[in-house]
Order: sequence, then C-alpha cells, then structure tokens
Amino acid sequence: MKHSPHLARLIEALRALPGVGPKSAQRMAFHLLQEGRPGARTLAESLTAALGCVRRCQRCRMLTEEPLCSICAASARDGALLCAVESPADVVAIEASGSYRGRYFVLMGHLSPLDGVGPEQLGVRELEAILAEGGVRELILATNSTVEGEATAHFLSELASARGIRASRIAHGVPVGGELEYVDGGTLAHALAGRQSL
Repeated sequence: MKHSPHLARLIEALRALPGVGPKSAQRMAFHLLQEGRPGARTLAESLTAALGCVRRCQRCRMLTEEPLCSICAASARDGALLCAVESPADVVAIEASGSYRGRYFVLMGHLSPLDGVGPEQLGVRELEAILAEGGVRELILATNSTVEGEATAHFLSELASARGIRASRIAHGVPVGGELEYVDGGTLAHALAGRQSL
C-alpha cells in the first residue's frame, strides 16, 4: 500500500534514527498520528528548539547550549587528563560512572576512510590545539573496541606521542559480575592482553 506523501516522509524521517527499520518507523508514525498527537507536538517542538539552540562546545565538541559545556567551564576538573571519546553518549556514560574528573574531547565518530571520515571530520586540528597548549599530561583513548575505534585510538596515540604526551587506552575485558564461560573469545583475548599485576 502506498502512503500519503506526508506520512511517507515521516516514516522515512523516523528511519534515520539508529536501529529503526521500516516496520518500526511505520509503527512509530502510526502511533504518533493516531493516539499520540499531543506527544508528537511536544516532540516536534522539542526537536525544533534543540536544533535551534544546541551546538558543539567550542573546546571539547560536546553538545551544549552555551559556548563552553558545563565540563569545560568547571574549574574543578583536572585539565591534565583529556579523554577522547567517539560520541556525546560516551561522555554521559563515563560521567555516570563517577570515576573520572578530567576533561573530554568528543570526536563525533571514528576514522573510516570508506565512509569519507578522516582526521578533519574528527576535529583533529582542534585536538592538536588543545594538546599544544601544554596542560595535558595524559590522553586517554576511550574509543570503541571496533576495528575503526582501534585505528582511531592508534592514530590519536601517535599524535600524543609526537608531543611527548602519555597516551593510554581504556581497558577492555570481562564485565564486572560476568562469568568467563559466557564471555566471547575476542573479549577474553583483550582481557588477557590487558592484564595487570596485583
């Protein structure tokens, strides 16, 4: 069945969301237009407002409404530690752990030459400018443990090393409370390779 032009456009727009396929997009569109109209209006207004106000932090590239995000603006943060992450969601996840008090640099992706994502798209010039200021002692590479994430971490570690800055990689391995028999081989290999003395 062919949908009306506006309904088809809404379904296609919803498919742009991560993890949303054609059936899910159609189900969401029908819900929003049937019994979810008040919520749909709120969603549309919130999205319009966010698109108009939310931008990248001038220093770390985190999403914010101010020129500097709350982390970059906080004087209590440790400026000697800089953690490079792939997305704003990674900052939120690390902050939720409550175990990190340094600053961040949000790459907004990872190196992927096949997709046209190179150093320029990741803000490497901005990162180099921060490293050149001289206050950073350690660059913590918290990219995903995918092939692209590992390549990005390697590239950034070389940038740090060239400036005499220590580069470290977050550990990957067995989750807290996890049982070894249920952990995949790749994760176990990372865990064994990254073992530490007690």
